[in-house]
Parts: sequence; C-alpha cells; structure tokens
Amino acid sequence: MKKCKVIVTGGCGYIGSHTVIELIDQNFEVVIFDDLSNSSEETLERIQSITSVTPIFVNVDLKDAEATDKAISEHADAVAVIHFAAHKAVGESVQKPLMYYKNNFYSLLNILSAQEQHKINTIIFSSSATVYGLPKSFPITEENETQRPFSPYGNTKKVAEEILDDYTKSQPDFSAISLRYFNPIGAHESGLIGELPNGIPNNLMPYITQTAVGIREKLMVYGNDYPTKDGTPIRDYIHVVDLAKAHVISVQRLINKEQEKNFEIFNLGTGNGSSVMDVINSFEKVTNVKLNYEITTRRDGDVPELYAATDLAKEKLNWVAEKSLDEMIDSSWKWEQYFRNKK
Repeated sequence: MKKCKVIVTGGCGYIGSHTVIELIDQNFEVVIFDDLSNSSEETLERIQSITSVTPIFVNVDLKDAEATDKAISEHADAVAVIHFAAHKAVGESVQKPLMYYKNNFYSLLNILSAQEQHKINTIIFSSSATVYGLPKSFPITEENETQRPFSPYGNTKKVAEEILDDYTKSQPDFSAISLRYFNPIGAHESGLIGELPNGIPNNLMPYITQTAVGIREKLMVYGNDYPTKDGTPIRDYIHVVDLAKAHVISVQRLINKEQEKNFEIFNLGTGNGSSVMDVINSFEKVTNVKLNYEITTRRDGDVPELYAATDLAKEKLNWVAEKSLDEMIDSSWKWEQYFRNKK
C-alpha cells in the first residue's frame, strides 16, 4: 500500500523535525521544504539515525513564488502540508518588523497559491498563543477573542489565521487546522535532536542550557515585577514531542475528513502555567547544576501570563499533553550535552 505523502515546510527546524519523526513513525512519507535560514541540513542525518528513514529534502525559499510553485508541483501527490516555516523570535520581530511580515506572509501566501494550483486541499498551520494578546480571562480557550499581539511576530500569526479563515470560506473543498502553541520546550528522547537556534537564543530553554554549559555567561530574567506569583512571566510549557504528535493527529483528521468545519482551531498546551523561576528551579533540581542568572528589566513584547484550556483538543483530537516540566527539562539538558560533546 502506498504511503500518504505530507509536505513539511520548515521541517529541519525545531518543531518541524520532531513532527517529521512522528509522521515517519506513523508510516507517512515526508517531504521537507526548508531554506536552512535557522536550521541545519545535519538534522536530516539525525532524523535518519532515529527513524532509519531519510526524508526527501527540498532547499527552497518560500518567499519566492516561482520556486515554491515548482517545489509543490513536484510533490502534488501530497495529501497535506504542515506549514512551520516562519521567523519566530519575539524580540527580533520588534526590531525588524518588515523582515517578519515579508517572510511570514509571503511564505504562507505562496504555499496556499501553489496548493490551489496543484490541488493539495489541506494545511496544518503552525500558530501561537500570542494571537490572544493580553487575555482577559484564564485559562485561555479557543473562544477567547484574539487581539492585536504585542509583537510583529505574534501579529503575523494572527493575520495568517485571518487569511486562512477567509481562504477556507472561499474554497469549500479546502480544509485547514490552526494549532495555537503555547511554549514548546524539550527534545527527542534519543537526545539526538532538539532546539538549536542560530546565534543567541531568543527562547528561555536553550538560553538556560547554553548558560549551564558555559556558552552564555548568564541568563537574563526579563522582569520580576509582573502581577504573578513570583513576579516573573508565566507560560504554559509543552514538550515538543507531545506537540509533534498533535500535528500527526491533525493530518489524520483532515485526510479522513473528520473536521466539523473547513477551518478549525485548537490550543496546544498542558493547561498549567509555570513561571520563569519555576523553570529555573526545576532545571537546577533535575540537573543538579546551579544556574547563573540575573533579574533585569522587562522585555518588549512579553505579556504577564499565558496558559491554555485544552479541552477542545482532548475532545476533538483525542489528544492531551503527557510529559511533565521535569521531563521537558531533562530531555533539553540531554540534547544540549549530546550536541556539545559531538562538537
């Protein structure tokens, strides 16, 4: 029996690579589109080490409409696209908004245009809890009103969802699922694959692990004067493997035509909020490594707290996050040690 083919844009990136592994484990054929602007082709070797399968790889800049159409045309037998490819650093987006709007919108529009041309009628979109802006109530459900996010990065996710909403209304045969992530951390249990940003990390977990191994002098904690239990921002941290599994379930939902409407939205989180200090304390407990950190002023674009209600994903996708904060941190630390020892 022929395997179903799925195109994964940004498939060499952090969440994308973990999703590729889960897709292969579920017997999908995977094609990765990536321009390697924030990832490495070495990821393909690590995926092969874990799964014994080397996915098809296409080096393509999705901002280029002609190149995107050509890449899609060569894999028009795909049953779905999972669209991860995007710039994603909150702070950088505040400094370079045009770069974020250009990259994140052009890539989505070019993918959708090519899908329409070649009749690939399903997409899973990598969205973010930032679309909720500063929520008025917690936990955050999918019914919470979206607001203008605090960063251009977040705004690209909000507007992208509006594009998908408009597009699915105009194309009755086209279906989309938007997965609103909270805060993915952790790494594959093999220790062979994990989060590896180019340059200085923008996300908390890789900055913690890089500080612990001595690559960074200290971790800066941006603000301890938020209206939270210890003054530091609260986020809903979710293990990247739990997140990846939700994408596979979403693909199956679309290709089996189980969706209840053409555009569905699901929160992906644990439903529990952890502060920055909770993460630091957990790291020190799990690893027995003392972390050098300093409290500094708030960072542009951050909100006090974000944590999810995940009832809808449980009901409709039969999905729940399974791994604890300690497990997330332990796997992140194993990945950091593997990568540094490899070098």
